[in-house]
Amino acid sequence: MRWQGGRESENVEDRRGGGGLGGGFGGPGGGFRIGRGGLGVGGAILLLVVSMVLGVDPTVLLNGGDPTAESPTAQNQPAGRSQVGDAGTAGGAGNDDLKRFVSVVLADTEDTWQALFKRMGRQYQDPTLVLFTGTVASGCGRAQAAMGPFYCPMDRKLYIDLGFYRELRDRFQAPGDFAQAYVIAHEVGHHVQNLLGISDQVQAAQQRAHSPAEANALSVRLELQADCLAGVWGNHASRDRQRLEPGDVEEALTAASAIGDDRLQRQARGTVTPDSFTHGSSAQRVRWFRTGMESGRIEACDTFSSDRL
Repeated sequence: MRWQGGRESENVEDRRGGGGLGGGFGGPGGGFRIGRGGLGVGGAILLLVVSMVLGVDPTVLLNGGDPTAESPTAQNQPAGRSQVGDAGTAGGAGNDDLKRFVSVVLADTEDTWQALFKRMGRQYQDPTLVLFTGTVASGCGRAQAAMGPFYCPMDRKLYIDLGFYRELRDRFQAPGDFAQAYVIAHEVGHHVQNLLGISDQVQAAQQRAHSPAEANALSVRLELQADCLAGVWGNHASRDRQRLEPGDVEEALTAASAIGDDRLQRQARGTVTPDSFTHGSSAQRVRWFRTGMESGRIEACDTFSSDRL
C-alpha cells in the first residue's frame, strides 16, 4: 500500500502507556456487559458496539477463556509483505511507524467519506481514532484489548491496541499493510452506519427480536455491511488516490477470510454453530468486502435487503 508521505489525520488520540483501568466492557454508565449465560440479545448488542472481535471467538470471551491460548509460534509464521512496523512498547520505532500508518489510513477514509457524504447532500463528521494499550475507558465503558478493535457510537471513536496487528499477522496469518488498513476501514464503516442511523435501527430491531438467533442475524448483516463499506473506501483509495499496489486486495481478502465466525469457532472448539454467528462466515465477509471494493458504491452494500449473504 502506498501510504508513506500521505496526509496524517489530526483525529488520532494516543493513550498508549497510560496504564490499565481494569475490568471489562460495562460498568457504571457503560450499558453493555458480557454475560455468562450465552450470547443472547444483550450479547448481540454488545457485539454491535464491540464491532470487530477480530482476535477472539465470542464464545471464548463469554466463557472466560484465554483468547490467545493457541497462538502459533513465531517460527511458524509467514514473513508477509509490506507489514508496517510492529507493536512493541509505547514510543518504540515500530509503534511510531504504526501510528503514522494508521493516521494516514484514517485521513484517507476521511477524504473518501467526506466526498461520498457530500454527494448525498450530507456532512460527514470525522471520527476519532484512539490508540491504547491493554485496557481503555470509552464512551461505551471499559474495554480490553482482547476484544479486538472496536467502534463506540456513544463517543464516535474507534479504539485499537496496535498489538492486535501482531495477532492478525501471527495468529491469523493475515499479514500486510492493506490487511491492517482493512481493520481501520471496517471500524470506520461502523461510524458511517452510525451517522446514517443504521446502527440505531439495528439495535432497536435487536431489542424486539424474539430469539438470540434473530438478534445475531441482524448483527451479521450489520457487520457484513461494514465490510462492504470498507471495500467502498478501498475502491476510492485505489481509484482516486492510487494507494493500492499489486497484492493489496488479496491481503484484505485473506484477513476477511481469517476472521469469519465459522473459522474462529472451528479453531476455538472444533464445531460451527451458524445461529451464534455475529459477524458472518469467512465466505460472506470476503464476498461483501469484494462487493464494496468492486463497486465503490454505498448502495451496493445493502446487506439488509439481500436474500443472499
